[in-house]
Amino acid sequence: MNTNLENSAQILRMAVPQMSALNIPVTPENYAIWYQYYAETNLSLKRAIDGLLANEVEFTASVNQGLYNNFIQEQSPEVIENVQIETQILINSLLNKMGQISTGTDDFSAHLSEFSHELQSEPTPQLLNTLVNNISAEVEKVVSLNHSMKADLATLGDELTQLKMDMDNLSKVAMTDELTSLNNRRAYEIFSTEQVSLFTQSQIPCCLLMVDIDHFKSFNDTHGHLVGDKVLAFVGFALKQSVKGNDFVARYGGEEFVVMLPNTEFKDAMTVAESIRERIAMRQLTIGKENKQQLGHITVSIGLANIQPGDDSETLLKRADDMLYQAKSSGRNCVKG
Repeated sequence: MNTNLENSAQILRMAVPQMSALNIPVTPENYAIWYQYYAETNLSLKRAIDGLLANEVEFTASVNQGLYNNFIQEQSPEVIENVQIETQILINSLLNKMGQISTGTDDFSAHLSEFSHELQSEPTPQLLNTLVNNISAEVEKVVSLNHSMKADLATLGDELTQLKMDMDNLSKVAMTDELTSLNNRRAYEIFSTEQVSLFTQSQIPCCLLMVDIDHFKSFNDTHGHLVGDKVLAFVGFALKQSVKGNDFVARYGGEEFVVMLPNTEFKDAMTVAESIRERIAMRQLTIGKENKQQLGHITVSIGLANIQPGDDSETLLKRADDMLYQAKSSGRNCVKG
């Protein structure tokens, strides 16, 4: 395995865990920053990040964007393309090794056919001796080749297994909301498209809930963003506990969440929505370990829509959003569909 291949795999294994440890979303732009940091090809970028780490600066969205704008943006197409190419090298190497094995066995078969043809004549003892020696040599060659290939494939297999684990982790992080650990908006858009397509093909029903925390802004204004984050985490957990099976929960953005209920009729989805509303409304939140402060009851408004013929992801979402608006206009803490 060449040095570039080893470096590429090593950088991948270092960058993703470090980004996760620093709570940095694994987006293509952020990964390009940290790929170059560990590759040590951009010394200005490395000095800047080392300074931030030394001063324990938090890698907020604005800090990440600043690093990208200042050190990556002008060369971003090349950087991202380079990352893609170098990870692809691992797969290409495996295919190359498989090709070498195939070539070796093909050559062996050709030589055996040639030896067989020579035996059709009246071979002399000297010719037979030569053929036996040649066959023995060819067998040793194939065995040696395959032993070598076996070792190479074992090494590549280990690299590919580790790469798959790293890429699965990268994909999971890229699809996860950091605060609530729910799916994020990007994950929802993919899942929603799949469900609409499934309905179009087989008419399997599916419903969408849009959930919005009532008076959320007042929590942030009164108690600060840390309390607001606690409210978001609480609602996210309650939603996750209220669904089952293939049901899908995501934080859509801000104080809005979405819940998709595959293979669920409208009336059953309404029951689930009411259960969610009641579960959240009956719980009182407190802050502080010793001097506990009551935050009161948290409530949510919910809009419900089911997939209909001709829908795409956007039209389904719009109907659920319209129903959410009606729930808000009707005094909040209710479900409309």
